[in-house]
Amino acid sequence: MSLSVAARGSCLSWSDRLALLLCLAGFLIAHRVTITVFEAIPHIEDEMAYVWQAQVMARGKLTLPSPPYEKAFLVPFVVDYQGQRFGKYPPGWPAMLSLGVRLGAREWVNPFLAACSLWLLYRLGQRLFGNLVGLLSLALTLTSPFFWMNSASLLSHAFGLFLTLAFGLAWLEAFQVEAVERGLPVSLPTLVGALSIGLLALTRPLTAVGVALPYVIHALWLLWRGNRQMRLRLIGFALLAGGIAALLFLWQYAVSGDPLLNPYTLWWSYDKVGFGPGYGRAEGGHSLHQAWINLKYSLWFGRHDLFGWWHYSWVLLPFGLLGVLWKRRWSALPALMVLPALIFVYLFYWIGSALFGPRYYFEGLHSAVLLSAVGFAWLAGLPFTPTTPYIPRQGWQKARRLIATAGLALVVAANMLFYTPLRLGGMFGLYGVTASRLRPFLSEQAQALTPALVIVHPEHWTEYGALLELSSPFLDSPFIIVRSIGPNTDRALAEAFKDRNILHYYPNDPYRLILVQNRGSD
Repeated sequence: MSLSVAARGSCLSWSDRLALLLCLAGFLIAHRVTITVFEAIPHIEDEMAYVWQAQVMARGKLTLPSPPYEKAFLVPFVVDYQGQRFGKYPPGWPAMLSLGVRLGAREWVNPFLAACSLWLLYRLGQRLFGNLVGLLSLALTLTSPFFWMNSASLLSHAFGLFLTLAFGLAWLEAFQVEAVERGLPVSLPTLVGALSIGLLALTRPLTAVGVALPYVIHALWLLWRGNRQMRLRLIGFALLAGGIAALLFLWQYAVSGDPLLNPYTLWWSYDKVGFGPGYGRAEGGHSLHQAWINLKYSLWFGRHDLFGWWHYSWVLLPFGLLGVLWKRRWSALPALMVLPALIFVYLFYWIGSALFGPRYYFEGLHSAVLLSAVGFAWLAGLPFTPTTPYIPRQGWQKARRLIATAGLALVVAANMLFYTPLRLGGMFGLYGVTASRLRPFLSEQAQALTPALVIVHPEHWTEYGALLELSSPFLDSPFIIVRSIGPNTDRALAEAFKDRNILHYYPNDPYRLILVQNRGSD
């Protein structure tokens, strides 16, 4: 390769520069949604547990000694077991979120991961189908309310999507013939791919199974048809990825003393993957009938939330599949089959997902987006292979492109004007959790009463849960928030924390803190 060719290859193309600008826009929009819609605070139990775990990990811990009267210190999905308190969730996402906690930038973590995912999605689409489909995939994702809801929350899915895309792109570079022909050092993408799928297993284990499934099928094909070098790299990849994933058992041992004890079952004994008695809350356990109900429920929300085209967000998918089969883009099949694989594996879990869209399928978002982009390109008569250049057309072919583009612009505009604002707006104050619930404690009068133990008397647990933002897991914050579970326990807590002021708080009377005991008083 000549120096001039190498220099040209190292420069960003026009599509790369446009993609980077769109990724920057995605980063800023995701952060804007984080601040304005979710107010950068946890709203559901999962988020509260993740934040608790991240705060603990930010100080280099996995568990803490259980507090006295532990039921008064309720944190959803944080369990007390054998004198230790720890979150039920695997360590991958809390560890990532803890970096934001340490930097004082918790609200920036998921928007940053969202922007990185947009870039990886563009690169994957570019490698599989060319610049046009890569850019269109990125642009369609920027219009997806499903993407914004999960990328702006404190849930683990943005990290899961980032790891899924990193894995898919690395696999393409390491094990596809096209990548080898480009002269890439295959050891690097092999390592990145193994690390990515291994970390996904430490973040969302069942999701990792679904993401890996199409690639496992591809790997079996390569083991059968590939040469010795290919087989050795596949074995090395599997050993490294499996070794990282196996750290999940080490984590379970570290927090519970039993490597095979799933912490999920310490909160709900039925919170397991499978069918039959003991799996799920239904009488008789999880069943195929319940799995079918969950599937329909999740997909009903998915066909709305994917692109906000009311019932028809899926409409381009069959055309995309036809286009892939027509052009025989077999190398794209593993990435495109991630979504069906996730739908399949989550049939084994007892509950569906709808609040944030079908979020259990979020790590397969790229499958739907890429197929939709290919479907549009096929309908419009646009190129969707990397080697096919764009050629201006005349007559019917030009009209075909204009009609398809106008139709897409119309539904995207309708989504951005109506569906997405309504959908995101409906997420504000989810379960009554808003930043305004914290304001009574930020006043000068309230701050003057610190350090304080605040005994909350909620009518609903979320009135208490909204205040957990004020309290540190290490019980060293100005306010320690506890839930009243009876007068005897309230008095015992006051005695245990007599070095603090003891306040009683009733959320239905938000600006009134009742001081019942001064610190140090008898």
